[in-house]
Amino acid sequence: MNMKRLLMIATGGTIASQYTEDGLCPQIESDALLSYVPGYEQFCAVDVVQPFNLDSTNIYAKQWIILEDIIEKNYSDYDGFIICHGTDTMAYTAAALSYLIQNSKKPIVITGAQKPIDLNITDARTNLMDSLRFASHDRAHGVNIVFGGVVICGTRAKKERSKSYNAFSSINYPQIAVIQDHRIIFYIDDKKEEDEVTFYHELNDNVFLLKLIPGIDGSILKALSGMYDAIVIESFGVGGLPSYEEDNFYKAILRCVKRGTMVVMATQVTHEGSDMDIYQVGKTMKREFHLPESYDMTLEAVVAKTMWALAQKDKDFMELFYKTINHDMLFFEENN
Repeated sequence: MNMKRLLMIATGGTIASQYTEDGLCPQIESDALLSYVPGYEQFCAVDVVQPFNLDSTNIYAKQWIILEDIIEKNYSDYDGFIICHGTDTMAYTAAALSYLIQNSKKPIVITGAQKPIDLNITDARTNLMDSLRFASHDRAHGVNIVFGGVVICGTRAKKERSKSYNAFSSINYPQIAVIQDHRIIFYIDDKKEEDEVTFYHELNDNVFLLKLIPGIDGSILKALSGMYDAIVIESFGVGGLPSYEEDNFYKAILRCVKRGTMVVMATQVTHEGSDMDIYQVGKTMKREFHLPESYDMTLEAVVAKTMWALAQKDKDFMELFYKTINHDMLFFEENN
């Protein structure tokens, strides 16, 4: 393994937090984080920047654009990038960067921890060292999360545990690699030298996520469609919209379509994805209103991809949404 030059971008999160009277809060500066993982100098040289120092609850599209800009401006000077990030919105950031930075031949690794790095018992030091090691590997590329000894594609990650060290799972897609005893074992090895990296600079975050519950009134969409450019509906099972006695979703969706609000169908079920063609409650609505659906995408990827596709005003939304990017969708590609 050749000595690699990496840029570490510190953004706050639990990994950089310390206890205060009001609870954990990001306080450890970027330079100090590296001091907790001696030995990385044997395989990489690391520069650090810290554009902000936030709990990841406070990170959204504004910060995603900042991260994209930092990576783009420094892309030619480094062999890879590490983003230290809080866990709560890490999957959203990984998905968003997957759409903002496409076909990167260089690794863009996002990591963090469930415990602060300055504690005696913590996962932070292992996660950071694993990330540095993975980002230094010749076969590493694209946007991935490194956490708990596994490498997960940026569009396939979901935080499924709030406290355990194995917080993240790869949804509907294999893990990219595992890291054991300083060794990286690849399960997915698909680096393509001919691909050219593409950077995007805009997201339209005027997107709302609506989770259906039994008996929900479809008229809520009337208010939402006047406020948002897109509404992602987190439906039941394989996907469908209810039709109750007094107010059904048919009229509500019709209002959205006429107003120009994009309605995207997703599912509350984590694994195996949607398929609105199975039941009448989904098939008839999808067919009449040409609603895009998530299939096997994660909810985080659906939200981020919707923001990205909306921002490409000169291109067709449906074409962009159904384009497979960083392994985010397999079902549609295989069945069309």
